[in-house]
Amino acid sequence: MLNAAGVLARQMTLITVLTLALVASARAQTDPLPSWNEGAAKAAIVGFVGRVTREGGADFVPVEERIATFDNDGTLWSEQPMYVQAAFAMDRVKAMAGDHPEWKDRPALKALLDGDHAALAALGEKGVLQIIAATHSGMTVSAFERAVRDWVRAARHPRFDRPYNEMVYQPMLELLAYLRANGFKTFIVSGGGVEFMRAWAPDAYGIPPEQIVGSSGKTEFRLDGDQASLVKLPEIEFVDDGAGKPVGINHVIGRRPVFAAGNSDGDLQMLQWTTLNAGPRFGVIVHHTDDGREWAYDRSSPVGRLDRALDEAPRRGWTVVNMKTDWKVVFPFEKQ
Repeated sequence: MLNAAGVLARQMTLITVLTLALVASARAQTDPLPSWNEGAAKAAIVGFVGRVTREGGADFVPVEERIATFDNDGTLWSEQPMYVQAAFAMDRVKAMAGDHPEWKDRPALKALLDGDHAALAALGEKGVLQIIAATHSGMTVSAFERAVRDWVRAARHPRFDRPYNEMVYQPMLELLAYLRANGFKTFIVSGGGVEFMRAWAPDAYGIPPEQIVGSSGKTEFRLDGDQASLVKLPEIEFVDDGAGKPVGINHVIGRRPVFAAGNSDGDLQMLQWTTLNAGPRFGVIVHHTDDGREWAYDRSSPVGRLDRALDEAPRRGWTVVNMKTDWKVVFPFEKQ
């Protein structure tokens, strides 16, 4: 039988255990990046946000200057085994081919319809643009948006058998939310088609259409009675990739970012434009290293090649996120 001192000691022990549990629970609830493992990448991000939002601090950045830009493919959602917009365009080619016998005379479209993936890959960007021009043009912007939304809801990723809009990265969703909670304005700056992304990205990322910068085709205004529309033409207007990204940022956003995230050499110039400037700046590269939960690729990949930017990262002080070791989960459905 315990004496008074023993009872008091047991009570104190219980109080200590409960206190520690409550502290741990509170920390878990207040962790802005719960899907990130503790480590250098997470610490660097949290440290940067803390510095630039601390009023009176040497690195304080006013709210209006807190611009963060994110690539989309391979940075915010999966880009393997092919860019999602390419998969959309390919499905449209197959669906529309019966009405377009002339497509058999166009190399990229013929290769796709014949299932000749080697010939299609050999055509490179030229082939992709030929497919997109054929399948994205001749319709109104509104009709195209409906087509993209219908496809995104119905199409399934070939490896994971999930709708494509579920192939977003949970840690990056948390990063977007964390930045916005600290006064940042978040933008997508992607080589993908701007109208393709605007159809589904606002729901997926909480980023409104006017904060999405991307490649674009030419459009034409048409008036039929009281019916006004914009019709997509089979011509490329602007390619928002590589050196085009800083140009797109300047044209659409009008401010130089203080935070930029990408995953490939197509994001190199955006990272340079963001970080090679006075004041506090932050660059992030998502390095795909997890072939179990997603994919592992970099220098030799035909999709999302990461070579020059990976070499330049240490010299520029960019944070390279190792997907395998820095992320607890990759996709939201892993938490279910």
